[in-house]
Amino acid sequence: MSGNLTKNAIMTSLVKLLNEKPLDKITVKDIVEDCGINRNTFYYHYHDIYDPLKDIFNIETKKALELAGAHSNWQDSFLYSAQFILNNKRAVYHVYSSVERDQLERYMYNVVGAIMTHYVRKEAEGLDAAEEDIELLAMFYKHAIVGIYNEWIQRGLKGDPEEVILRISRLLDGNIRSSLERSCLAK
Repeated sequence: MSGNLTKNAIMTSLVKLLNEKPLDKITVKDIVEDCGINRNTFYYHYHDIYDPLKDIFNIETKKALELAGAHSNWQDSFLYSAQFILNNKRAVYHVYSSVERDQLERYMYNVVGAIMTHYVRKEAEGLDAAEEDIELLAMFYKHAIVGIYNEWIQRGLKGDPEEVILRISRLLDGNIRSSLERSCLAK
């Protein structure tokens, strides 16, 4: 197997195994047996089982950010990341319940932060809003939305994320632009 194919096989096996059991119950032996490689091959690509987990979240972050750049609304990007979570419910829950929970939270903060920064900057176009206010609004919404994601995971991923995202969108529609306009008046 080439390097990228091997790494993809390792990541795929890890996700498959995470859908079956908690992270702390998965060993390198489990991964190599599942994807048909030897231990040396695994260790050639990764230091431990947490390294492919980081790669998985980095890849998904990149995909969500590419989607955010391609669309003018933040909802589609959040729906993409929510779909990744839904497609891997047990895996996400197992990571969330493990000592590597920070990897999942870092993924959520990176994705949500970049999406909200992109969106707030788009809303600020044509306004003379203070840079500090743009950054503060993006940070505020990032923490609010990650908090909602955390709550959703803690509640066992129950409920439809699309419905929640659309409700948030409806409730907050125009608030960011309005806040940025107030920033211009405060200058």
